[in-house]
Amino acid sequence: MLVKTFGSAVYGIQAITITVEVNIAAGTKYFIVGLPDVAIKESYFRIESALKNCGYRMPRQQVVVNMAPADIKKEGSAYDLTIATGVLAASNQIEAGDLGKYIIMGELSLDGGLQPIKGALPIAIQAKKDGFKGFILPKQNAREAAIVSNLQVYGVESIKEVAGFFNGDITLNPEVVNTREEFFNNLCNYDNDFSEVRGQENIKRALEIAAAGGHNVILIGPPGAGKTMLARRLPSILPPLSLHESLETTKIHSVAGKLSQSDALVTMRPFRSPHHTISDVALVGGGSNPQPGEISLAHNGVLFLDELPEFKRTALEVLRQPLEERRITISRAKFSVDYPANVMLIASMNPCLCGFYNHPERECTCPPGAVQKYLSKISGPLLDRIDLHVEVTPVNFSELSSERLAEKSELIRERVIKAREKQTERFGAKPHLHANAQMSPQMVRDICKITPAGQTLLQKAMEKLGLSARAYDRILKVSRTIADLAGSDDIQLEHLAEAIHFRSLDREGWAS
Repeated sequence: MLVKTFGSAVYGIQAITITVEVNIAAGTKYFIVGLPDVAIKESYFRIESALKNCGYRMPRQQVVVNMAPADIKKEGSAYDLTIATGVLAASNQIEAGDLGKYIIMGELSLDGGLQPIKGALPIAIQAKKDGFKGFILPKQNAREAAIVSNLQVYGVESIKEVAGFFNGDITLNPEVVNTREEFFNNLCNYDNDFSEVRGQENIKRALEIAAAGGHNVILIGPPGAGKTMLARRLPSILPPLSLHESLETTKIHSVAGKLSQSDALVTMRPFRSPHHTISDVALVGGGSNPQPGEISLAHNGVLFLDELPEFKRTALEVLRQPLEERRITISRAKFSVDYPANVMLIASMNPCLCGFYNHPERECTCPPGAVQKYLSKISGPLLDRIDLHVEVTPVNFSELSSERLAEKSELIRERVIKAREKQTERFGAKPHLHANAQMSPQMVRDICKITPAGQTLLQKAMEKLGLSARAYDRILKVSRTIADLAGSDDIQLEHLAEAIHFRSLDREGWAS
């Protein structure tokens, strides 16, 4: 008897419906075809044990399983439940009438229980697009898939429940998640707040500018000055995720298997802080079975690289293209997948090996030339993509012991949102452009016009401070953001002066 069940394969953050055909005929042996990987071929043993331990039987006839389309490689153990349900129906142990209305996915344990799968959200989205009535999957993934409306999502704990459901012996209750309620209840619910930071007003101002314009930032300062503490609070002043951004971010975390059972949506902007020993593939994504890397897991949020010069040079260089294009393409011989990578890069570093170069109180013990050698670990092209260079100095005792509360993140975020609204209005005709940091050089010339007095100031600054040519466009972009924060239509002299202040690493002699 021939029976068809349906599963799904995830490529990138998109899903493709897979038809699993199970045919039982006279003969012996078990065959599985359609480009399955080793994990799928091993499913026979898991399925046989699961069926036996749940009171069913594995047919002692020829069982042929075909996974179509046959030219797409199928990977992972999530097809166990799809195949097992097909085997039960083809051997007349369950009713096959309603099988075609559901996507069925799940990894089987030997006792018939189900293990969670990756990519439940993109699978549910594709199931709805393809007109399926429902989606049967492990209970651990049910909330994640249930945010898709007009699709019945059934979380089950064992294959026994699936068999009973199709036989009409039990009734499964669909998982229900109010997507908008889930989204708005947890929006901007951050643990860290800028009001907890004593002093460092200059650094907070730099991070406010970065948040308002989507600019990348590098923080340079001695150990213990508060670089990491400040960076961790940056997501709390970024504009809240839109529902579309939340769904897109959740899809990436779903594919990577990073969602907890209690999470239905990612409602706060991600903050990813990989260790400096990370490999190139782990940072940008890839592998034999491509998975999103840290830069994609930080999509719509912040990628924080602490102690930037300690990262491998190759790992840092692979960041250059994704930072520019806001996406990463993983190419293989027979296919390629795209992962979004719209991130704000926040990097921190000590100014030298001992960490005390330019310290107001302690002497640097590095030998001559060591500071420049340490900084040269960061390439010019990577620095090109960082708009704000911010020097962080230690907080003095009077500020540290002050009881006065600093400005809350909520108040800073309101100013950031207003500045972003001006940019949305400015770039309205360009749907893929959302912030000043994303402007092309030609757009900088058209939009960031300055007065003759501003031109004179910028010229003197570049000559006197020895600013590099690459700083020119960056200063104009940042000054445009500062003007947006001030509610000004034009870039004023004070906006330019503040932007020039945030170009430490471009100054001649800074590390001499």
